[in-house]
Amino acid sequence: MNLHAIKSIYIFEMSRTWRTLLQSVASPVISTSLYFVVFGSAIGSRIQEVNGISYGSFIVPGLIMLSLLTQSIANASFGIYFPKFTGTIYEILSAPVTMIEVVIGFVGAAATKSIVIGLIMLATAALFVPLKIAHPFLMVLFLVLTSVSFSLFGFIIGIWADNFEKLQLIPLLIVTPLVFLGGSFYSASMLPPFWQKLTLLNPVLYLVSGFRYSFYEISDVSIEVSLGMVFFFLAACLGVVWWIFKTGYRLKK
Repeated sequence: MNLHAIKSIYIFEMSRTWRTLLQSVASPVISTSLYFVVFGSAIGSRIQEVNGISYGSFIVPGLIMLSLLTQSIANASFGIYFPKFTGTIYEILSAPVTMIEVVIGFVGAAATKSIVIGLIMLATAALFVPLKIAHPFLMVLFLVLTSVSFSLFGFIIGIWADNFEKLQLIPLLIVTPLVFLGGSFYSASMLPPFWQKLTLLNPVLYLVSGFRYSFYEISDVSIEVSLGMVFFFLAACLGVVWWIFKTGYRLKK
């Protein structure tokens, strides 16, 4: 494996983050604070506790998962789309670099950014509400797997998109609504029976539920099912990426 190629792609992608470090750090801190101010005062005053956990503490895993998903997709999709837009993707394709090395470089950088932002949000949330992480290893596992999986998904979107509008289409119209309807700010057990069953069709529910379990040992679905769904999505994204590089879809045109 060409580690120098991976390192070069990774450093190049990370350099964009260092150039906008203030924005990268300030944005999640401000957004997290606003969520706590708005949801804490508006909804927290009406819902004191959810499954024995204060509402402010309950929404922390959902807030972090919301940021992880959106940031992972945005970073990875833009990272691979921009070389396509400028034409430098042909330099990468003609270089002695394998598909695995390209994916590791781009996806690794995108996942790293998302993990850092997730940790910043976690530290910011701790300033507002008391937090308890019952299973730190499981929390880190979900953090890493989710970031990598959705960075791969963003990588796929970046290759599929042929303009900037398509680059935002799936995140805005599909992913964001699924996150808000996936139990990020409420428990599925609070819904009527019909909507509880319908919510089970939302894949984001399993991510949020598993991540919340690592904090408070409460979840809407079993932790085994949540982990299974994460690994399934990861495997599916890897399969699609392999197919893209094998066929040259949207790369060799």
